[in-house]
Amino acid sequence: MMTHTYKINGMTCSGCAAKVQYLLSKVPDIESVTVDLEKQQAEISMKEHIDIVDLQESLKGTKYNIIEEQRSAPYKAEAIEEEERVTWKTYFPVFLIFGYITLVTLFVQFIHNRFDTAEWMRQFMAGFFLVLSFFKLLDIPAFAMSYSSYDIVAKKWSGYGFVYPFIELGLGIAFLIPAFNFWTNAVTLLVMGISIIGVLQSVLNKRKIQCACLGAVFKLPMSTITIIEDSLMIVMSGISLLLAK
Repeated sequence: MMTHTYKINGMTCSGCAAKVQYLLSKVPDIESVTVDLEKQQAEISMKEHIDIVDLQESLKGTKYNIIEEQRSAPYKAEAIEEEERVTWKTYFPVFLIFGYITLVTLFVQFIHNRFDTAEWMRQFMAGFFLVLSFFKLLDIPAFAMSYSSYDIVAKKWSGYGFVYPFIELGLGIAFLIPAFNFWTNAVTLLVMGISIIGVLQSVLNKRKIQCACLGAVFKLPMSTITIIEDSLMIVMSGISLLLAK
């Protein structure tokens, strides 16, 4: 496998970057595509060398132009270590959001002078889906484009990426209503169970793509953090269903 870095002209927003990533990732023999909007470039890993003419053909009908810039150097131990440090720094928004939701929901339990596990999980999941849907709703087209690069449903039906933020918003609101608890958890288990399949495939295949969990606002690489995030919702909804019986 080889990796090349290309200069991309014409990108002006996160939606442009997501569209370029999506179109290039559809070219046969391309393993992964990472687009950097600020640097106006794309790093493409491919099984075999692909002519720049073929890459530009994938962007036909758009305003984007691709220019070969340089061949990426092989990874060294120092580069890998630096990448890991950047990754943890990159994921700071995720840790901050989870910490914020955890503290707020624990405080709600504290002011009632008791700790109810089922109630706390319901409040936590409400906060989780409301916050994450907010970031996705900021730029739905960009999210949908990025999401379709790895989600198994969005790959087959691009419209699912436009619907998904509203599914999360609906779940967040539903978790605030105790009467809907059973069905809300059942739907969550189904939705997140389907979602994690595409995430697992991408991580296990070591595809370098952006995670769309926080929409197009933050550049979050797909990693085990994403698996943990989805798994947490699956586990919580599963436990809630068992406690409801």
